[in-house]
Amino acid sequence: MNDIKPDLIILAGTVHAMDETHSPAAQAVAVRDGRIQAIGTREEASSWDGSEVIDFGDAVLTPGLMDCHVHPVMGLDMTRGCDLSGITDLAAVRALLRAEAEATPPDGWVRGWGLDPNAFGAVPPHRELIDDVVAGRPALIRLFDAHSALASTAALELAGITGPRHFDQAAEVVCDGTGRPTGLLLEAAALDLVLALMPSETFQERKERLGEVFESFSRAGLTGIHVMDCGEGTLELLAALERDLAAAGRGLPVRVRVSPWCMPGSGDDDWQRLAGQVENVRGSRWEVAGIKLFVDGTIDNGTAWLFEPDSHGQSVTPFWPRPEEYARAARFFAERGIPTATHAIGDAGVAAVVAAFEDLPADVARAPHRIEHIETVPDGIIARFARTGLIASMQPSHCTHYSRADQTDNWSTRLGKERADRGWRCADLRSAGVTLALGSDWPVAPFEPLPILADAQLRRRSGHTEEQPIAPGQALSARQALEGYTSHAAKAAGEWAEAGSVAVGKRADFTILDLDPLAAAPDDLARGQVLATVVDGQLQHLAVGVTR
Repeated sequence: MNDIKPDLIILAGTVHAMDETHSPAAQAVAVRDGRIQAIGTREEASSWDGSEVIDFGDAVLTPGLMDCHVHPVMGLDMTRGCDLSGITDLAAVRALLRAEAEATPPDGWVRGWGLDPNAFGAVPPHRELIDDVVAGRPALIRLFDAHSALASTAALELAGITGPRHFDQAAEVVCDGTGRPTGLLLEAAALDLVLALMPSETFQERKERLGEVFESFSRAGLTGIHVMDCGEGTLELLAALERDLAAAGRGLPVRVRVSPWCMPGSGDDDWQRLAGQVENVRGSRWEVAGIKLFVDGTIDNGTAWLFEPDSHGQSVTPFWPRPEEYARAARFFAERGIPTATHAIGDAGVAAVVAAFEDLPADVARAPHRIEHIETVPDGIIARFARTGLIASMQPSHCTHYSRADQTDNWSTRLGKERADRGWRCADLRSAGVTLALGSDWPVAPFEPLPILADAQLRRRSGHTEEQPIAPGQALSARQALEGYTSHAAKAAGEWAEAGSVAVGKRADFTILDLDPLAAAPDDLARGQVLATVVDGQLQHLAVGVTR
């Protein structure tokens, strides 16, 4: 190895290559021109002629961690106002909203986000529960699922919402028995009636906040993200932020893979425009690389697609009023080699996506195609799922943060015991041979990957040893969890040749940790420290106290 002349040598106590072809004794990685040039022992590295050496001592180096489902730009809007996430007591929610209203200028909107429907108990969400604490002012409180919000009476009046509305997709202005809106708005088309009236930040403000979000991702250990939306201004923000960083001699701290939405009511011309973005729109570390579709909403707000109604008589309507049009859209992109990711949560929704891809000729489905979320499915669908080659993309913290082992939570009570018992089937999908990518769905749930890796193994919230695990038979092994953020994440993006393992020729993207994610107790892992992240062989984050 005397001919190894890297730009950078990284030394660690352990290198988890996530590739069985490499020796478990590896403790050194050589990087040249942003690629991995060599992997070896410390002794072998002593003969490499590197211009820079960073020694992390006993630390553990893994392939760069990738979150396979986030909404960073959408999150800029969704996380404005008071943070209600994790609060399940209505009195506490009201107290926080009252404080937020008092701190908001008289002519401003009162905002909140992350509201857990479990806070309402058996009482349906209603504007009257917030009108008094916001002092009769316009307010919009986003529920945690990102598919629903509660608007105050004043907000409804400003939007001219006095009764039900008709939408091209499965959205709803929820009304009571007299036809008066309750304030609950379900799905994007209904939310947009109010969101369109709310003051927005300037482009510069949004760009700065997006940069802060990306930096926080990097500090948490992420080197890549799969963005499952492409709202107005997203591509312009990415391009402008990258230009600013390039002027400072830097790049984006994380790789960004964007999947614009394909919605009901669209047709061939719209699909062709989306396909053109995938083929042509990209920067240095960001690109439009897939298409996001939906077949349902969420179980918590009654807009999932189930074979049988939930306990409220809801969740029996597909998001695409004519599901065959969804199947035609999916085929349109598949025939062009464009990856798709379909949001499907309920059993009927997942079955519809599986059926759409079962009907594709074998030579069509070349790009990786994914189903996002997959919250409740029976055995038969898992077997079919595996045969199609579809990839599962799931978020372990949706299970551990919003459902309970005793099934008293909103998600479980809506489904009933039989369907709740077959929820969050991570282990069964892996056992069936399905590639399983993991992520957070931020801002629906926290994005820090180490607690998510821990939750995937524990089936409860890390750090909460008093909690019982939720369907413990669905726990992942430590290696399976890490694969969900590395090798399987790369396969879900069609990037296995470029990323997902520490292998010669692949991109030099790494995460360096102070403990071993394959050996540490999960609760300890959740509290672990990210020492550094590296993208293209360039340090993006270096923890305080760590020297180069």
